[in-house]
Amino acid sequence: MQIRDHVSGASAPAGGGNDGDLHPVTPDATEIAAMIRRKDITALEAVDDAIARADAMQPKLNFLVTPMFEQARARAKAGGLSGPFAGVPYLLKDMYDIAGVPTRWGARFTEVAPIPTKSCAQVMAYEAAGLVLIGKSALGEFGWLPTTEPLTFGPTRNPWDLSRTPGGSSGGSAAAVAGGVLPMADAADGGGSIRIPASACGLFGMKPSRRRLIGDQHAASGIELTAEHCVSRSVRDSAALFAAMECSGVDAALPPIGAVTGPAQRRLRVGYVCNSICGQRPDAEVQAGADSAAELLQQLGHQVEETNWPFDGAALTSDFVKLYSAAALEVTGLARLAINPKIVALAALALKSIGLFPRGLGRKPDQPMLEPLTLALAEEAARLPADELNKALARLKGYETSYDGWFERYDVILSPVLLQPPVPIGHITGDVERETLTKRVFAFADYTLVHNIVGAPAMSVPLHWTSGGLPVGLQFAARRGKERLLFELAYELEAAQPWAHRRPPVFAEGRHL
Repeated sequence: MQIRDHVSGASAPAGGGNDGDLHPVTPDATEIAAMIRRKDITALEAVDDAIARADAMQPKLNFLVTPMFEQARARAKAGGLSGPFAGVPYLLKDMYDIAGVPTRWGARFTEVAPIPTKSCAQVMAYEAAGLVLIGKSALGEFGWLPTTEPLTFGPTRNPWDLSRTPGGSSGGSAAAVAGGVLPMADAADGGGSIRIPASACGLFGMKPSRRRLIGDQHAASGIELTAEHCVSRSVRDSAALFAAMECSGVDAALPPIGAVTGPAQRRLRVGYVCNSICGQRPDAEVQAGADSAAELLQQLGHQVEETNWPFDGAALTSDFVKLYSAAALEVTGLARLAINPKIVALAALALKSIGLFPRGLGRKPDQPMLEPLTLALAEEAARLPADELNKALARLKGYETSYDGWFERYDVILSPVLLQPPVPIGHITGDVERETLTKRVFAFADYTLVHNIVGAPAMSVPLHWTSGGLPVGLQFAARRGKERLLFELAYELEAAQPWAHRRPPVFAEGRHL
């Protein structure tokens, strides 16, 4: 199959964009850990360097919600750090609890919440791996949107173009990594929130399978949408952190894959789908990037053929939004106002599916406390017929069968991550009129939802830049449990078409690294 450039009709150049922003590769987390072990630098120097970069970049990018600089320095100075990333600085997305540190979820609503007294399982696992947390990174309110522009904290900006979004909801972490603050940072994906900011910021982002890593939630509904991992500059950082965070023993829902350290020799059967799950055609620059990735795969000896999504994308999207709306109903406390009492229990179920935790105000929340979108979602859920959410959950579970059937023919599915390059700041925010906002969201991002619904792994790989220098990530997805296959492919793509030497216009310079 010869993939053609839909703009010019000529074969698309590998990588796209221009090479004006190429620079020496800065150390990734694996190399920083090695430098600390060799005593080239100390853990405190690595942490101080990241803090200096954070101070320099925060006014430009607004990626940081809560700094933890003194705690980080104290941990690095105390010594005794162990694990594969001993002494490496790290950011935690502000939806997870750290003892003594507020958890804000991008919302004014949470300013009355008690300070956590116990760190969550992810944080304990990160610290066991040797990571040093220097702060909590920004997300949009409750992570509903594919951007990071909470009205409470203001927009996070993309270092490739400060007028554009870094994606979301893990946009704070992605902006910090892309902007050179640190080599990798925490992210979580309930509908694309690892892959979308990775695509928008030119990073690597792997969304794991359901229940794969420590701290992933177990919902009674059986549909746990949110998977936790990271965004990184290198594949090996993501793979090594994945190995450190895998569930094992009786807690493992899947056989652990261990450390993946390089590509495989096996050639893959790749299905290529370019239109979105709702049938929309992507932007011409995105199409060119996807075509270029398909051609690269062919050059590497993989078999590529065009395919189609094996389900009704509009129906899937509608049911997905109902689940999110029900979660909003519970997180706002408005479930208690629902006319039908069955909605209360179903809303709590939906909340657990997404991985949110209710923060009650003890009164009806109003617009100053919550963004218009959160209130609108909750009100929509309250109006659902009593059995509609149950029906939606049943239909969502049914997509696993059609998704798995796809892989009787293919090993991997290639698609874009986003329909467009990163959109301007202000285009997708929680105060945009509801109907307009829905149209804008699904004109930007709808390729990523299905993998959360079926619990399958998918990754964004930074293989293309537009003519204007904006990153375009390409999505590679597999069956549940097949992260090894995806990591091995990612290593091969990284070697064939490197990206770590690309640097955005806004980038922090370090003192030691």
